[in-house]
Amino acid sequence: MESTALFSTTFRPPSLHLRSRHFSKHIPPTTPFPLLRSSPPSFTTTTTPYPLSLTTSKPSFKPISASSSSSSTPITQPTQSQGAKLLPLTLSISTGLLLRFLIPKPLTITPQAWNLLSIFLSTITGLVLSPLPVGAWAFLGLTTTILTKTLTFSTAFSAFTNEVIWLIVISFFFARGFVKTGLGDRIATYFVKWLGKSTLGLSYGLTLSETLIAPAMPSTTARAGGVFLPIIKSLASSGGSLPNDPSAKKLGAYLVQSQFQCAGNSSALFLTAAAQNLLCLKLAEELGLVIASPWLAWFKAASLPALVSLLLTPYILYKIYPPETKDTPDAPAMAEKRLQAMGPVTTNEWIMIGTMLLAVSLWVFGDAIGIPSVVTAMLGLSVLLLLGVLEWNDCLSEKSAWDTLAWFAVLVGMASQLTNLGIVTWMSNCVANFLQSFSLSWPAAFGVLQAAYFFIHYMFASQTGHVGALYSAFLAMHLAAGVPSVLAALALAYNTNLFGAQTHYSSGQAAVYFGAGYVELPDVFRIGFIMACINAVIWSVVGGIWWKFLGLY
Repeated sequence: MESTALFSTTFRPPSLHLRSRHFSKHIPPTTPFPLLRSSPPSFTTTTTPYPLSLTTSKPSFKPISASSSSSSTPITQPTQSQGAKLLPLTLSISTGLLLRFLIPKPLTITPQAWNLLSIFLSTITGLVLSPLPVGAWAFLGLTTTILTKTLTFSTAFSAFTNEVIWLIVISFFFARGFVKTGLGDRIATYFVKWLGKSTLGLSYGLTLSETLIAPAMPSTTARAGGVFLPIIKSLASSGGSLPNDPSAKKLGAYLVQSQFQCAGNSSALFLTAAAQNLLCLKLAEELGLVIASPWLAWFKAASLPALVSLLLTPYILYKIYPPETKDTPDAPAMAEKRLQAMGPVTTNEWIMIGTMLLAVSLWVFGDAIGIPSVVTAMLGLSVLLLLGVLEWNDCLSEKSAWDTLAWFAVLVGMASQLTNLGIVTWMSNCVANFLQSFSLSWPAAFGVLQAAYFFIHYMFASQTGHVGALYSAFLAMHLAAGVPSVLAALALAYNTNLFGAQTHYSSGQAAVYFGAGYVELPDVFRIGFIMACINAVIWSVVGGIWWKFLGLY
Protein backbone atom coordinates (compact mmCIF):
# COMPACT_ATOMS: atom_id res chain seq x y z
CA MET A 1 0.00 0.00 0.00
CA GLU A 2 2.19 0.66 -0.91
CA SER A 3 2.09 5.60 -0.02
CA THR A 4 0.66 8.65 1.79
CA ALA A 5 3.38 11.06 0.84
CA LEU A 6 2.15 14.54 0.03
CA PHE A 7 1.91 15.67 -3.58
CA SER A 8 4.90 17.85 -4.38
CA THR A 9 7.16 18.61 -7.26
CA THR A 10 10.15 19.13 -5.01
CA PHE A 11 11.54 17.12 -2.15
CA ARG A 12 10.86 18.79 1.16
CA PRO A 13 11.77 16.37 3.95
CA PRO A 14 10.04 18.32 6.76
CA SER A 15 6.67 18.17 5.01
CA LEU A 16 6.70 14.62 3.70
CA HIS A 17 4.19 12.38 5.41
CA LEU A 18 6.02 9.08 5.62
CA ARG A 19 4.27 6.00 6.88
CA SER A 20 7.54 4.65 8.13
CA ARG A 21 7.95 7.02 11.03
CA HIS A 22 4.87 5.70 12.79
CA PHE A 23 6.49 2.37 13.57
CA SER A 24 9.05 3.97 15.86
CA LYS A 25 7.64 2.63 19.09
CA HIS A 26 7.82 -0.97 18.03
CA ILE A 27 11.12 -1.53 16.35
CA PRO A 28 12.94 -4.56 17.75
CA PRO A 29 15.46 -3.52 20.40
CA THR A 30 18.58 -4.19 18.34
CA THR A 31 19.71 -3.25 14.89
CA PRO A 32 19.82 -5.97 12.25
CA PHE A 33 23.60 -6.06 12.42
CA PRO A 34 25.54 -5.00 15.53
CA LEU A 35 28.29 -3.16 13.65
CA LEU A 36 26.01 -0.24 12.81
CA ARG A 37 26.99 2.80 14.81
CA SER A 38 25.36 5.68 12.98
CA SER A 39 21.86 6.94 13.68
CA PRO A 40 19.26 6.71 10.93
CA PRO A 41 18.32 9.95 9.22
CA SER A 42 15.48 12.07 10.49
CA PHE A 43 12.76 12.80 7.98
CA THR A 44 11.02 15.44 10.05
CA THR A 45 11.99 18.15 12.44
CA THR A 46 10.32 16.43 15.36
CA THR A 47 10.82 12.68 15.22
CA THR A 48 13.19 10.18 13.77
CA PRO A 49 11.52 7.60 11.52
CA TYR A 50 13.21 4.60 13.09
CA PRO A 51 14.94 5.19 16.40
CA LEU A 52 16.77 1.88 16.25
CA SER A 53 18.80 0.94 19.27
CA LEU A 54 22.50 1.23 18.60
CA THR A 55 23.47 -1.11 21.40
CA THR A 56 22.10 -4.34 22.76
CA SER A 57 20.65 -2.62 25.81
CA LYS A 58 16.92 -2.00 26.04
CA PRO A 59 16.09 1.15 24.13
CA SER A 60 13.77 3.95 25.06
CA PHE A 61 10.72 3.92 22.85
CA LYS A 62 9.85 7.57 23.34
CA PRO A 63 9.86 9.57 20.13
CA ILE A 64 12.63 12.11 19.95
CA SER A 65 10.91 15.49 19.93
CA ALA A 66 12.04 19.04 19.76
CA SER A 67 11.13 19.44 23.38
CA SER A 68 13.14 16.45 24.55
CA SER A 69 16.40 17.40 26.11
CA SER A 70 18.65 16.39 28.93
CA SER A 71 18.31 19.94 30.11
CA SER A 72 15.12 21.33 31.57
CA THR A 73 15.47 24.43 29.43
CA PRO A 74 12.85 24.36 26.67
CA ILE A 75 13.97 24.67 23.09
CA THR A 76 12.46 27.59 21.23
CA GLN A 77 10.93 26.55 17.93
CA PRO A 78 11.55 28.80 14.93
CA THR A 79 8.60 30.93 13.93
CA GLN A 80 6.67 29.42 11.05
CA SER A 81 3.82 30.86 9.01
CA GLN A 82 0.40 29.42 9.82
CA GLY A 83 -2.40 28.37 7.53
CA ALA A 84 -2.35 27.82 3.80
CA LYS A 85 0.48 28.93 1.54
CA LEU A 86 -0.86 31.91 -0.37
CA LEU A 87 0.52 31.30 -3.87
CA PRO A 88 -0.35 27.57 -4.08
CA LEU A 89 -3.78 28.34 -2.58
CA THR A 90 -4.47 31.02 -5.18
CA LEU A 91 -3.36 28.85 -8.09
CA SER A 92 -5.32 25.82 -6.86
CA ILE A 93 -8.58 27.74 -6.47
CA SER A 94 -8.06 29.64 -9.72
CA THR A 95 -7.86 26.47 -11.83
CA GLY A 96 -11.31 25.37 -10.69
CA LEU A 97 -12.82 28.83 -11.09
CA LEU A 98 -11.33 29.12 -14.57
CA LEU A 99 -12.99 25.88 -15.64
CA ARG A 100 -16.27 26.72 -13.95
CA PHE A 101 -16.81 30.26 -15.23
CA LEU A 102 -14.60 30.85 -18.28
CA ILE A 103 -14.69 27.57 -20.20
CA PRO A 104 -18.04 26.81 -21.88
CA LYS A 105 -19.85 23.76 -20.54
CA PRO A 106 -20.38 21.01 -23.14
CA LEU A 107 -24.01 20.52 -24.03
CA THR A 108 -24.00 16.87 -22.93
CA ILE A 109 -22.74 17.71 -19.43
CA THR A 110 -25.08 18.78 -16.62
CA PRO A 111 -24.34 21.86 -14.46
CA GLN A 112 -23.91 19.58 -11.44
CA ALA A 113 -21.28 17.51 -13.24
CA TRP A 114 -19.44 20.63 -14.44
CA ASN A 115 -19.41 22.07 -10.90
CA LEU A 116 -18.02 18.82 -9.51
CA LEU A 117 -15.34 18.67 -12.20
CA SER A 118 -14.20 22.20 -11.32
CA ILE A 119 -14.01 21.32 -7.60
CA PHE A 120 -12.18 18.10 -8.41
CA LEU A 121 -9.70 20.00 -10.59
CA SER A 122 -8.99 22.46 -7.77
CA THR A 123 -8.57 19.57 -5.36
CA ILE A 124 -6.09 17.77 -7.59
CA THR A 125 -4.15 20.98 -8.28
CA GLY A 126 -3.92 21.58 -4.55
CA LEU A 127 -2.65 18.07 -3.99
CA VAL A 128 0.16 18.83 -6.43
CA LEU A 129 0.99 22.34 -5.17
CA SER A 130 0.36 21.60 -1.45
CA PRO A 131 -1.18 24.79 -0.04
CA LEU A 132 -2.16 22.60 2.94
CA PRO A 133 -1.40 19.02 4.01
CA VAL A 134 -3.11 16.53 1.76
CA GLY A 135 -5.78 15.50 4.26
CA ALA A 136 -6.69 19.09 5.11
CA TRP A 137 -6.91 20.12 1.45
CA ALA A 138 -9.06 17.11 0.56
CA PHE A 139 -11.40 17.98 3.44
CA LEU A 140 -11.76 21.51 2.08
CA GLY A 141 -12.69 20.05 -1.31
CA LEU A 142 -15.25 17.77 0.35
CA THR A 143 -16.73 20.70 2.25
CA THR A 144 -17.00 22.73 -0.96
CA THR A 145 -19.01 20.00 -2.70
CA ILE A 146 -21.57 20.11 0.12
CA LEU A 147 -21.54 23.90 0.59
CA THR A 148 -22.24 24.50 -3.11
CA LYS A 149 -24.93 21.79 -3.04
CA THR A 150 -23.08 19.93 -5.77
CA LEU A 151 -23.36 16.77 -3.67
CA THR A 152 -25.52 15.87 -0.70
CA PHE A 153 -23.86 15.07 2.61
CA SER A 154 -24.57 11.35 2.32
CA THR A 155 -23.28 11.22 -1.26
CA ALA A 156 -20.14 13.20 -0.43
CA PHE A 157 -19.30 10.84 2.42
CA SER A 158 -20.37 7.63 0.68
CA ALA A 159 -16.79 6.57 -0.11
CA PHE A 160 -15.96 6.40 3.61
CA THR A 161 -17.74 3.04 3.65
CA ASN A 162 -15.81 1.78 0.64
CA GLU A 163 -14.51 -1.74 1.32
CA VAL A 164 -11.23 -1.22 -0.53
CA ILE A 165 -10.36 1.89 1.46
CA TRP A 166 -10.88 0.02 4.73
CA LEU A 167 -8.81 -2.86 3.38
CA ILE A 168 -6.01 -0.36 2.74
CA VAL A 169 -6.35 1.05 6.27
CA ILE A 170 -6.16 -2.42 7.82
CA SER A 171 -3.10 -3.22 5.69
CA PHE A 172 -1.23 -0.48 7.56
CA PHE A 173 -1.89 -2.36 10.79
CA PHE A 174 -0.63 -5.63 9.28
CA ALA A 175 2.58 -3.88 8.27
CA ARG A 176 2.99 -2.60 11.83
CA GLY A 177 2.68 -6.17 13.09
CA PHE A 178 5.55 -7.29 10.85
CA VAL A 179 7.78 -4.55 12.20
CA LYS A 180 6.70 -4.83 15.83
CA THR A 181 7.31 -8.57 16.02
CA GLY A 182 10.59 -8.39 14.07
CA LEU A 183 9.40 -11.08 11.66
CA GLY A 184 10.30 -9.08 8.57
CA ASP A 185 13.78 -8.43 9.95
CA ARG A 186 14.30 -12.13 10.64
CA ILE A 187 13.24 -13.21 7.13
CA ALA A 188 15.50 -10.65 5.46
CA THR A 189 18.45 -11.61 7.68
CA TYR A 190 18.12 -15.25 6.65
CA PHE A 191 18.43 -14.27 2.99
CA VAL A 192 21.52 -12.21 3.78
CA LYS A 193 23.00 -15.26 5.48
CA TRP A 194 22.29 -17.50 2.49
CA LEU A 195 23.21 -15.18 -0.40
CA GLY A 196 25.41 -12.47 1.05
CA LYS A 197 28.96 -13.47 0.10
CA SER A 198 29.07 -10.85 -2.67
CA THR A 199 27.48 -7.46 -3.17
CA LEU A 200 25.40 -8.79 -6.03
CA GLY A 201 24.37 -11.74 -3.87
CA LEU A 202 23.36 -9.38 -1.08
CA SER A 203 21.16 -7.49 -3.48
CA TYR A 204 19.46 -10.65 -4.69
CA GLY A 205 18.99 -11.83 -1.12
CA LEU A 206 17.29 -8.60 -0.10
CA THR A 207 15.18 -8.58 -3.28
CA LEU A 208 14.00 -12.16 -2.82
CA SER A 209 13.16 -11.55 0.83
CA GLU A 210 11.03 -8.52 -0.05
CA THR A 211 9.26 -10.55 -2.73
CA LEU A 212 8.47 -13.20 -0.13
CA ILE A 213 7.18 -10.68 2.41
CA ALA A 214 5.28 -8.46 -0.03
CA PRO A 215 1.92 -10.28 -0.36
CA ALA A 216 1.40 -10.24 3.41
CA MET A 217 2.90 -6.78 4.13
CA PRO A 218 0.90 -4.46 1.88
CA SER A 219 3.00 -1.31 2.25
CA THR A 220 6.17 -0.65 0.31
CA THR A 221 6.97 2.24 2.63
CA ALA A 222 6.74 0.03 5.69
CA ARG A 223 8.85 -2.65 4.06
CA ALA A 224 11.46 -0.05 3.10
CA GLY A 225 11.69 1.80 6.39
CA GLY A 226 10.81 -0.96 8.82
CA VAL A 227 12.80 -3.85 7.39
CA PHE A 228 15.20 -3.24 4.52
CA LEU A 229 16.73 0.18 5.03
CA PRO A 230 18.01 -0.68 8.56
CA ILE A 231 19.62 -3.84 7.17
CA ILE A 232 21.18 -1.97 4.23
CA LYS A 233 22.54 0.72 6.54
CA SER A 234 24.09 -1.93 8.77
CA LEU A 235 25.73 -3.76 5.89
CA ALA A 236 26.98 -0.54 4.32
CA SER A 237 28.35 0.82 7.58
CA SER A 238 30.22 -2.40 8.31
CA GLY A 239 31.80 -2.14 4.86
CA GLY A 240 32.96 1.42 5.42
CA SER A 241 30.25 2.92 3.23
CA LEU A 242 28.78 5.95 4.99
CA PRO A 243 25.84 8.19 4.05
CA ASN A 244 26.47 11.72 2.77
CA ASP A 245 30.09 10.78 2.18
CA PRO A 246 32.21 9.83 -0.86
CA SER A 247 32.36 6.30 0.57
CA ALA A 248 28.61 5.91 -0.02
CA LYS A 249 29.30 4.45 -3.45
CA LYS A 250 31.40 1.64 -2.01
CA LEU A 251 28.33 -0.38 -1.10
CA GLY A 252 25.37 1.57 0.28
CA ALA A 253 24.40 3.49 -2.86
CA TYR A 254 24.12 0.34 -4.96
CA LEU A 255 22.13 -1.60 -2.35
CA VAL A 256 19.72 1.30 -1.87
CA GLN A 257 19.20 1.79 -5.60
CA SER A 258 18.75 -1.93 -6.22
CA GLN A 259 16.22 -2.36 -3.43
CA PHE A 260 14.40 0.80 -4.45
CA GLN A 261 14.11 -0.19 -8.11
CA CYS A 262 13.09 -3.77 -7.32
CA ALA A 263 10.36 -2.73 -4.89
CA GLY A 264 8.02 -1.69 -7.71
CA ASN A 265 8.18 -5.13 -9.30
CA SER A 266 7.66 -6.85 -5.93
CA SER A 267 4.54 -4.73 -5.42
CA ALA A 268 3.31 -5.37 -8.97
CA LEU A 269 3.61 -9.14 -8.53
CA PHE A 270 0.85 -9.53 -5.93
CA LEU A 271 -2.54 -7.87 -5.63
CA THR A 272 -2.12 -7.49 -1.86
CA ALA A 273 1.46 -6.19 -1.98
CA ALA A 274 0.47 -2.52 -2.21
CA ALA A 275 -2.54 -0.40 -1.32
CA GLN A 276 -2.91 1.10 -4.78
CA ASN A 277 -3.39 -2.32 -6.36
CA LEU A 278 -6.63 -2.89 -4.53
CA LEU A 279 -7.89 0.56 -5.40
CA CYS A 280 -7.21 0.02 -9.11
CA LEU A 281 -9.47 -3.01 -9.29
CA LYS A 282 -12.17 -1.24 -7.25
CA LEU A 283 -12.19 1.69 -9.67
CA ALA A 284 -12.29 -0.75 -12.58
CA GLU A 285 -15.40 -2.34 -11.05
CA GLU A 286 -17.09 1.07 -10.98
CA LEU A 287 -16.60 1.22 -14.75
CA GLY A 288 -18.28 -2.17 -15.09
CA LEU A 289 -15.13 -4.28 -15.30
CA VAL A 290 -15.18 -7.11 -12.76
CA ILE A 291 -12.21 -9.51 -12.80
CA ALA A 292 -13.02 -13.01 -11.60
CA SER A 293 -10.73 -14.46 -8.91
CA PRO A 294 -8.80 -11.18 -8.77
CA TRP A 295 -5.85 -12.35 -6.64
CA LEU A 296 -5.05 -15.27 -8.92
CA ALA A 297 -5.79 -13.34 -12.11
CA TRP A 298 -3.50 -10.51 -10.99
CA PHE A 299 -0.66 -12.85 -10.01
CA LYS A 300 -0.91 -14.98 -13.13
CA ALA A 301 -0.72 -11.97 -15.47
CA ALA A 302 2.09 -10.27 -13.52
CA SER A 303 4.17 -13.34 -12.72
CA LEU A 304 6.42 -13.67 -15.77
CA PRO A 305 7.26 -9.99 -16.51
CA ALA A 306 7.65 -9.16 -12.80
CA LEU A 307 9.93 -12.12 -12.11
CA VAL A 308 12.07 -11.36 -15.17
CA SER A 309 12.43 -7.75 -13.99
CA LEU A 310 13.28 -8.87 -10.46
CA LEU A 311 15.98 -11.18 -11.77
CA LEU A 312 17.49 -8.63 -14.17
CA THR A 313 17.30 -5.40 -12.16
CA PRO A 314 20.07 -6.08 -9.59
CA TYR A 315 22.41 -7.26 -12.35
CA ILE A 316 21.65 -4.30 -14.65
CA LEU A 317 22.27 -1.86 -11.82
CA TYR A 318 25.45 -3.74 -10.96
CA LYS A 319 26.68 -2.85 -14.45
CA ILE A 320 25.39 0.72 -14.88
CA TYR A 321 25.73 1.82 -11.24
CA PRO A 322 28.46 -0.49 -9.94
CA PRO A 323 29.47 -0.65 -6.28
CA GLU A 324 33.13 -0.15 -5.49
CA THR A 325 33.04 -3.13 -3.13
CA LYS A 326 32.32 -6.32 -5.06
CA ASP A 327 32.72 -8.95 -2.34
CA THR A 328 31.17 -9.05 1.15
CA PRO A 329 32.57 -12.22 2.73
CA ASP A 330 31.73 -11.10 6.26
CA ALA A 331 28.02 -10.49 5.65
CA PRO A 332 26.84 -14.11 6.18
CA ALA A 333 28.74 -14.30 9.48
CA MET A 334 27.20 -11.00 10.57
CA ALA A 335 23.76 -12.31 9.67
CA GLU A 336 24.42 -15.50 11.64
CA LYS A 337 25.39 -13.47 14.71
CA ARG A 338 22.29 -11.35 14.29
CA LEU A 339 20.07 -14.44 14.11
CA GLN A 340 21.71 -15.83 17.24
CA ALA A 341 21.07 -12.53 19.01
CA MET A 342 17.42 -12.69 17.95
CA GLY A 343 17.05 -16.09 19.52
CA PRO A 344 14.37 -18.59 18.51
CA VAL A 345 11.22 -17.51 16.74
CA THR A 346 8.95 -15.86 19.31
CA THR A 347 5.33 -16.71 19.98
CA ASN A 348 4.22 -13.41 18.46
CA GLU A 349 6.20 -14.16 15.30
CA TRP A 350 4.52 -17.55 14.98
CA ILE A 351 1.14 -15.89 15.44
CA MET A 352 2.07 -13.34 12.79
CA ILE A 353 3.13 -16.12 10.41
CA GLY A 354 -0.08 -18.06 10.98
CA THR A 355 -2.26 -14.99 10.59
CA MET A 356 -0.58 -13.96 7.37
CA LEU A 357 -0.84 -17.47 5.92
CA LEU A 358 -4.54 -17.45 6.78
CA ALA A 359 -5.01 -14.01 5.25
CA VAL A 360 -3.15 -14.79 2.02
CA SER A 361 -5.01 -18.09 1.65
CA LEU A 362 -8.37 -16.37 2.02
CA TRP A 363 -7.31 -13.57 -0.33
CA VAL A 364 -6.53 -16.25 -2.92
CA PHE A 365 -9.50 -18.55 -2.37
CA GLY A 366 -11.96 -16.37 -0.44
CA ASP A 367 -14.13 -15.51 -3.43
CA ALA A 368 -14.89 -19.18 -3.96
CA ILE A 369 -16.26 -19.52 -0.42
CA GLY A 370 -17.89 -16.10 -0.22
CA ILE A 371 -15.40 -14.27 2.01
CA PRO A 372 -14.57 -10.78 0.66
CA SER A 373 -11.02 -9.48 0.90
CA VAL A 374 -11.91 -6.81 3.44
CA VAL A 375 -13.53 -9.39 5.73
CA THR A 376 -10.34 -11.45 5.50
CA ALA A 377 -8.33 -8.41 6.58
CA MET A 378 -10.75 -7.73 9.44
CA LEU A 379 -10.46 -11.34 10.56
CA GLY A 380 -6.65 -11.20 10.51
CA LEU A 381 -6.57 -7.95 12.49
CA SER A 382 -9.02 -9.39 15.00
CA VAL A 383 -6.72 -12.37 15.57
CA LEU A 384 -3.71 -10.09 16.12
CA LEU A 385 -5.68 -7.98 18.60
CA LEU A 386 -7.16 -10.95 20.47
CA LEU A 387 -3.77 -12.62 20.90
CA GLY A 388 -1.97 -9.42 21.86
CA VAL A 389 0.39 -9.16 18.90
CA LEU A 390 -1.09 -5.73 18.29
CA GLU A 391 -2.77 -3.45 20.81
CA TRP A 392 -5.52 -1.01 19.99
CA ASN A 393 -3.12 1.83 20.76
CA ASP A 394 -0.93 0.51 17.93
CA CYS A 395 -3.84 1.05 15.57
CA LEU A 396 -4.71 4.44 16.99
CA SER A 397 -1.13 5.66 16.67
CA GLU A 398 -0.95 4.58 13.02
CA LYS A 399 -1.71 8.13 11.91
CA SER A 400 -0.94 7.47 8.28
CA ALA A 401 -3.74 4.90 8.12
CA TRP A 402 -6.37 7.35 9.41
CA ASP A 403 -4.99 10.14 7.24
CA THR A 404 -5.29 7.87 4.21
CA LEU A 405 -8.87 7.05 5.14
CA ALA A 406 -9.71 10.76 5.17
CA TRP A 407 -8.10 12.08 1.99
CA PHE A 408 -8.33 8.91 -0.02
CA ALA A 409 -12.06 8.54 0.57
CA VAL A 410 -12.58 12.12 -0.65
CA LEU A 411 -10.70 11.46 -3.91
CA VAL A 412 -12.40 8.12 -4.51
CA GLY A 413 -15.79 9.61 -3.75
CA MET A 414 -15.32 12.49 -6.18
CA ALA A 415 -13.94 10.20 -8.89
CA SER A 416 -16.90 7.86 -8.44
CA GLN A 417 -19.42 10.69 -8.76
CA LEU A 418 -17.63 12.03 -11.85
CA THR A 419 -18.14 8.60 -13.38
CA ASN A 420 -21.80 8.49 -12.36
CA LEU A 421 -22.44 11.98 -13.77
CA GLY A 422 -20.90 11.11 -17.14
CA ILE A 423 -17.74 13.24 -16.96
CA VAL A 424 -15.36 10.29 -17.33
CA THR A 425 -17.27 8.93 -20.32
CA TRP A 426 -17.29 12.36 -21.98
CA MET A 427 -13.53 12.83 -21.43
CA SER A 428 -12.67 9.34 -22.65
CA ASN A 429 -14.75 9.79 -25.80
CA CYS A 430 -12.99 13.09 -26.54
CA VAL A 431 -9.57 11.47 -26.19
CA ALA A 432 -10.65 8.41 -28.17
CA ASN A 433 -11.93 10.60 -31.02
CA PHE A 434 -8.66 12.52 -30.98
CA LEU A 435 -6.62 9.32 -31.19
CA GLN A 436 -8.86 7.99 -33.94
CA SER A 437 -8.16 11.11 -35.97
CA PHE A 438 -4.61 9.77 -36.28
CA SER A 439 -5.98 6.38 -37.36
CA LEU A 440 -4.25 4.65 -34.45
CA SER A 441 -4.88 0.97 -33.91
CA TRP A 442 -5.72 -0.11 -30.38
CA PRO A 443 -2.15 -1.35 -29.69
CA ALA A 444 -0.77 2.07 -30.67
CA ALA A 445 -3.38 3.85 -28.55
CA PHE A 446 -2.56 1.46 -25.70
CA GLY A 447 1.13 2.42 -25.89
CA VAL A 448 0.44 6.16 -26.03
CA LEU A 449 -1.98 6.10 -23.09
CA GLN A 450 0.24 3.86 -20.96
CA ALA A 451 3.24 6.12 -21.54
CA ALA A 452 1.21 9.23 -20.72
CA TYR A 453 -0.13 7.66 -17.52
CA PHE A 454 3.40 6.67 -16.51
CA PHE A 455 5.23 9.94 -17.12
CA ILE A 456 2.48 12.14 -15.68
CA HIS A 457 3.62 10.71 -12.35
CA TYR A 458 6.53 13.17 -12.36
CA MET A 459 3.88 15.61 -11.11
CA PHE A 460 2.77 13.40 -8.21
CA ALA A 461 4.27 12.27 -4.93
CA SER A 462 1.75 9.54 -4.13
CA GLN A 463 0.94 6.40 -6.04
CA THR A 464 -2.47 6.02 -4.43
CA GLY A 465 -3.23 9.68 -5.07
CA HIS A 466 -2.31 9.26 -8.73
CA VAL A 467 -4.68 6.32 -8.96
CA GLY A 468 -7.52 8.21 -7.29
CA ALA A 469 -7.06 11.16 -9.62
CA LEU A 470 -6.39 9.54 -12.99
CA TYR A 471 -6.94 5.77 -13.09
CA SER A 472 -10.65 5.86 -13.92
CA ALA A 473 -10.20 8.43 -16.67
CA PHE A 474 -7.30 6.59 -18.30
CA LEU A 475 -9.06 3.24 -18.10
CA ALA A 476 -12.12 4.76 -19.77
CA MET A 477 -9.87 6.19 -22.51
CA HIS A 478 -8.39 2.73 -23.09
CA LEU A 479 -11.81 1.17 -23.37
CA ALA A 480 -13.04 3.89 -25.74
CA ALA A 481 -9.97 3.32 -27.93
CA GLY A 482 -10.82 -0.38 -28.23
CA VAL A 483 -8.17 -1.80 -25.88
CA PRO A 484 -9.26 -5.15 -24.35
CA SER A 485 -10.73 -4.33 -20.95
CA VAL A 486 -8.84 -6.70 -18.61
CA LEU A 487 -5.54 -5.95 -20.33
CA ALA A 488 -6.10 -2.20 -19.94
CA ALA A 489 -7.09 -2.44 -16.28
CA LEU A 490 -4.18 -4.65 -15.27
CA ALA A 491 -1.53 -2.83 -17.32
CA LEU A 492 -2.47 0.53 -15.76
CA ALA A 493 -2.37 -1.07 -12.32
CA TYR A 494 1.06 -2.61 -12.90
CA ASN A 495 2.32 0.75 -14.18
CA THR A 496 1.15 2.32 -10.94
CA ASN A 497 3.73 0.26 -9.06
CA LEU A 498 6.55 0.74 -11.54
CA PHE A 499 6.50 4.54 -11.53
CA GLY A 500 7.08 4.60 -7.77
CA ALA A 501 10.85 4.57 -8.41
CA GLN A 502 11.03 7.47 -10.87
CA THR A 503 12.17 10.18 -8.45
CA HIS A 504 12.96 10.87 -4.82
CA TYR A 505 9.38 12.05 -4.24
CA SER A 506 7.42 9.60 -6.39
CA SER A 507 6.34 7.38 -3.48
CA GLY A 508 6.68 6.87 0.24
CA GLN A 509 9.51 4.37 -0.15
CA ALA A 510 11.32 6.80 -2.46
CA ALA A 511 11.52 9.36 0.32
CA VAL A 512 12.69 6.71 2.79
CA TYR A 513 15.52 5.45 0.60
CA PHE A 514 16.62 8.88 -0.61
CA GLY A 515 16.54 10.19 2.95
CA ALA A 516 19.12 7.59 3.95
CA GLY A 517 21.76 9.79 2.29
CA TYR A 518 23.50 7.20 0.12
CA VAL A 519 22.27 8.27 -3.33
CA GLU A 520 22.80 11.70 -4.85
CA LEU A 521 19.80 13.45 -6.37
CA PRO A 522 21.05 13.46 -10.01
CA ASP A 523 21.59 9.70 -9.76
CA VAL A 524 18.03 9.21 -8.51
CA PHE A 525 16.59 10.89 -11.60
CA ARG A 526 19.09 9.30 -14.00
CA ILE A 527 18.71 5.75 -12.74
CA GLY A 528 14.97 6.22 -12.31
CA PHE A 529 14.56 7.17 -15.96
CA ILE A 530 16.89 4.43 -17.25
CA MET A 531 15.16 1.73 -15.23
CA ALA A 532 11.74 3.08 -16.25
CA CYS A 533 12.72 2.53 -19.89
CA ILE A 534 14.14 -0.93 -19.15
CA ASN A 535 11.02 -1.94 -17.23
CA ALA A 536 8.87 -0.64 -20.09
CA VAL A 537 10.75 -2.89 -22.52
CA ILE A 538 10.55 -5.94 -20.23
CA TRP A 539 6.87 -5.53 -19.45
CA SER A 540 6.00 -4.72 -23.07
CA VAL A 541 7.94 -7.59 -24.66
CA VAL A 542 7.80 -10.31 -22.01
CA GLY A 543 4.42 -9.18 -20.73
CA GLY A 544 3.00 -8.80 -24.23
CA ILE A 545 3.94 -12.35 -25.19
CA TRP A 546 2.75 -13.73 -21.85
CA TRP A 547 -0.57 -11.88 -21.95
CA LYS A 548 -1.17 -13.12 -25.48
CA PHE A 549 -0.57 -16.66 -24.23
CA LEU A 550 -3.03 -16.08 -21.37
CA GLY A 551 -5.65 -14.81 -23.80
CA LEU A 552 -5.89 -11.26 -22.49
CA TYR A 553 -5.99 -10.03 -26.10
